[in-house]
Amino acid sequence: MANRSALDTLIELAQRDTDEAAKRLGAALRAAEETEQKLTMLLGYRDDYAARLEAAQAAGITPMAYRNFVAFMDKLDNAINGQREVVKHAHYKSGVEKTAWQACERKRLSYRTLNERAARQALQAENKRDQKQMDEHAARQAYYKR
Repeated sequence: MANRSALDTLIELAQRDTDEAAKRLGAALRAAEETEQKLTMLLGYRDDYAARLEAAQAAGITPMAYRNFVAFMDKLDNAINGQREVVKHAHYKSGVEKTAWQACERKRLSYRTLNERAARQALQAENKRDQKQMDEHAARQAYYKR
């Protein structure tokens, strides 16, 4: 019985670890989603700004205004490239957290399997004891009936 309680404790700890890993995975997935949304916003803003530049060029634009547009577009491109790196890192982090959660889940499931196996073995042993007692009782009954 001491073995079962130790196994139950291991199962509880593994469940806790799995829950914590799931929370970290959830946070990593949310962070990856947020970084993608920010990238999408930056790309949309860049497209909008490129359209403004095109419209300004069609209407006539001063060289100074053109340089300002181009300089701002360069800054936007740098921000977009930086955000792409952030997205890549966020996806890497969620992959790491997913792997960690899977490892915790495998561990939890193996402890549960061990626990179920131990419970089955204990039940079989108890059934065997009961059967032996019933056989002994039946043998005594038969002996005294003679």
